Amino acid sequence: MAVVQRTQPRPGVVQLTLDRPDSLNSMTAELVQSLHDHLDDIAVDPEARVVILTGAGRGFSAGLDLRGYGSAPHTAHLGPTQTGFAVQKHIASLIPHLRSIPQPVIAAVNGPAAGGGFALVLGSDIRLAARSARFNAAFVRIGLSACDIGTSWLLPRLVGASRSQELMLTGRVFDADEAYRIGLVVELHDDDALLAAALAKADQVMANAPFGVALTKEGMWTALEIPGMQAAIDLENRQQIMVSATRDHREAMTAFVERRPPEFTNS
Repeated sequence: MAVVQRTQPRPGVVQLTLDRPDSLNSMTAELVQSLHDHLDDIAVDPEARVVILTGAGRGFSAGLDLRGYGSAPHTAHLGPTQTGFAVQKHIASLIPHLRSIPQPVIAAVNGPAAGGGFALVLGSDIRLAARSARFNAAFVRIGLSACDIGTSWLLPRLVGASRSQELMLTGRVFDADEAYRIGLVVELHDDDALLAAALAKADQVMANAPFGVALTKEGMWTALEIPGMQAAIDLENRQQIMVSATRDHREAMTAFVERRPPEFTNS
């Protein structure tokens, strides 16, 4: 049985559901590789406009499966240190992989998100949470550094350095209300309304032209790494000229004037 289920709840929307509910969707080599494979396929799928990432059962993801992760691909010939490093890179590369696809990723956090699961939430573009959601940087609670899978870079940029230092040094569990209050998630919903809310958010994204959305995602992530404002403005200027030359831009302008929904072709 597939450990990541891919479904299409409506045209344009791809839902990826982590599907190891008996272990709170903990991460194994099989699950991580399945996510990589799905992201590769989605990136070049012309029908995919938005991705919703969620978990099966009562949790989003408990992070690394402490009963055994398995082996990263193509590591049978390596020594123990090299094998461990390959496993680390196999997991951590999920975060830049989420960033690299042109479609926005909406995390629908339906329960506990710890460790690597927490990192997947941070690496998504839009974060919604059920009231049952719980979060923590769990790595430090098992004798490791809390700086793992992009968390040390992502969390301070989402909630600020001071809050991040406290959350990462303690590894404490915090609830959905606190996640919303500090800006980690943008909306809270009753558990049974979460996926409907994620679909509604996907509809809002899909009301915009695909190329404009893709460049917005790329530009926002890149701007987080740019040290100066002028460099960000230079990138924005180039993006705007690129998009202004597309048919979808002209269609959006015409549809606005004619007061009708635009019909985008990504051309």
